[in-house]
Amino acid sequence: MNNMLYAVAVLGGTGIVFGVLLALASKYFAIESDPRVETIREILPGANCGACGYAGCSNYAEAVVEGKAPLNACIPGGSQCAREIAAVMGQSVEEVASLAAVVFCIGDREKAAERFIYHGIEDCAEAEKYCGGAKACPYGCLGLGNCVRACPFEAISMGAHGLPLVDLDKCNGCGLCREACPRKIIQILPKSEAGHLVLCNSHDRGKSVSRACTVGCTACRICVKACPREAIAIENNLAVIDLEKCDDCGECAKACPQGTIHPRRRVAEQSRARVG
Repeated sequence: MNNMLYAVAVLGGTGIVFGVLLALASKYFAIESDPRVETIREILPGANCGACGYAGCSNYAEAVVEGKAPLNACIPGGSQCAREIAAVMGQSVEEVASLAAVVFCIGDREKAAERFIYHGIEDCAEAEKYCGGAKACPYGCLGLGNCVRACPFEAISMGAHGLPLVDLDKCNGCGLCREACPRKIIQILPKSEAGHLVLCNSHDRGKSVSRACTVGCTACRICVKACPREAIAIENNLAVIDLEKCDDCGECAKACPQGTIHPRRRVAEQSRARVG
C-alpha cells in the first residue's frame, strides 16, 4: 500500500514539475503576434485561393505586416480590400485592376469533332492521357469541368454544349481555373468590354484546324489584312489581337470566315445571358 502511495506521489509530483516547466517555457518562448495580422485576415475574402502568391489568406496577412507582400496583391478582394489593408498599415495603395477569366475556345459539341466517346474519369487531365483526349482538336476544351471544380466563388458552370461559362458578376480573376485547365485555354484579362478576341487556342495549320473544328482559327491572315489599326498578328499559327491597339471597329470579326473573332462586349452579354 505504501509503495502504491509512493508511486502516485512521485507521478503527481513529476506531473506538477513538468507542468510548471511547460508553462514557463510557453511564456518564455512565446512569439508575440502583431494584432494587425488578425485585422487584415478579417478583411481578406477568406477564399485561400493563392492568387496573391501565398498559400492562404493568413500567410498573406503575415507577409503584408512583415513588409514582404504588396498591399494590393489580393485579386479577389479588389480595390476595396486593398484600401482597407492600406488603412490598417497606414500607407497608400494603387487601385487593383478588376479581372475576369475568359475561355478561349468556342468549339462546343456541335462545332468541334470528336474522335471517340470517352466514358472515363470526369477529369480533363486524366482524359487527356487517353490518346490526347476525345476531342479532335488537341488544343480545345475537353469539357469535363476541372475549371468549374477549381473555382471557389462558383463563377464557372458547364454549359449544355460542353463548354465552361463564366459568370462575370461573380468572377474576380483569381486564376485558379486557369491553373486547373490542362490545355491552358483560360486567360485572365482586365474586366473590360472593349476590344475583340480571337476565341481559339489552336496552333495547328489550317487544314488540320478545319477538320477538327468549324470555328477554329486557320491563320488565314484575312483578319490581319482587314484591321486598319495593325492590331492583329499571326503567332504560331494563331491570330492574336493587341488589345492596346484595337479600337473595336469590328472589321476583323466581319472578315473572319470561321467566325472565330468576337467583340468582348458580346462575350460578356452572352455569358450573363447563359448563366443568368
